[in-house]
Amino acid sequence: MFPGASETKPRVPCVGALVHDDNGRLLVVLRAHPPGRGRWSVPGGRVEAGESDHDAVRREVLEEAGLHVVVGMRVGTVQRPGLGGAIYDIRDYACSLGVVTTPVAGDDATDVRWVSRAELKHLDLVDGLWDALHEWGMLPG
Repeated sequence: MFPGASETKPRVPCVGALVHDDNGRLLVVLRAHPPGRGRWSVPGGRVEAGESDHDAVRREVLEEAGLHVVVGMRVGTVQRPGLGGAIYDIRDYACSLGVVTTPVAGDDATDVRWVSRAELKHLDLVDGLWDALHEWGMLPG
């Protein structure tokens, strides 16, 4: 847990998609809304009522990047402070491209791109993203 998190705060189930292309680059989106507005992250968001994690991952990637993905195994979980004092419980999944197309920003993203490790290092990332990707062995090549 992050500092200041408590078990009494509402927990919001969320997912994230760790999508790498054939060149080992990672798909990232520039967040259009809080939290994280104006910072780079992986596609993801809240799991809607009655939705499975895998369905939520597919929906979020399609909404934010216009891409169809095949959802693989869960590679990690993080908790982050959310809006209104909530705790976002984010489960991140490795994904592969279902159909290879060019990503297009939409919905909650103002930009989307494939990045190498060197490029990722120079982006203004949401808190904890680099460390989580490093810990899970999911940094781009």
